[in-house]
Amino acid sequence: MLTVQAFAFNPVQENTYLLYNEKGQCCIIDPGCYFPAEAQELTGFIGSTGLTPVLLLQTHCHFDHIFGTALVSRTFSLVPHMHRLEQAFLDLGPASAQKWNIPFPDPYTGETSYVDEGAAIRLGDDELHVLFTPGHSPGSLSFYSKENKFVIAGDVLFNGGVGRTDLPGSDFTVLEESIRTKLYTLPADVIVYPGHGDSTTIGDEMKGNPFVKMM
Repeated sequence: MLTVQAFAFNPVQENTYLLYNEKGQCCIIDPGCYFPAEAQELTGFIGSTGLTPVLLLQTHCHFDHIFGTALVSRTFSLVPHMHRLEQAFLDLGPASAQKWNIPFPDPYTGETSYVDEGAAIRLGDDELHVLFTPGHSPGSLSFYSKENKFVIAGDVLFNGGVGRTDLPGSDFTVLEESIRTKLYTLPADVIVYPGHGDSTTIGDEMKGNPFVKMM
């Protein structure tokens, strides 16, 4: 069984997630810690609960989701796993942040590992199924745990909203298709953990999301 721990980090209030099992194995998703106190909050929680980070995943690589990637990689000797179409966004993170007048003091410049749709990422006895959900970003991935009934959706689907599609490489038609064919096909009771804001469920969004409605 996986436990989900969320942290809201950085000036954009991005959700960083820790997934961990009974053996203390931990997966870090979208480390967005920016301020020193946020880095301490993340590493302190990991240390105080006796967790051992074994995976670093990125739903996508917009700057607010990668502020802490270098820190996590350096601290725990992990390589970020992401879709290959996100490499350019990872490389351009500092320049993208600067357009928002947000300095990017610790960019990640190390190696990366690419993940494709259909892959099963294991954390102990649990699996995360990789869903390719582009639209907000060309290589957006969602990580679905069938057994634990949740999906880490990044900035694809929010509580009452969807990811922005006015950014470079984004497309609302593509995003809508991703939500309809990859997320709305999941069971209604699956919890959606988004990249910003509160969690929701697939069923609630199918019924009430004003941007992508059921046909």
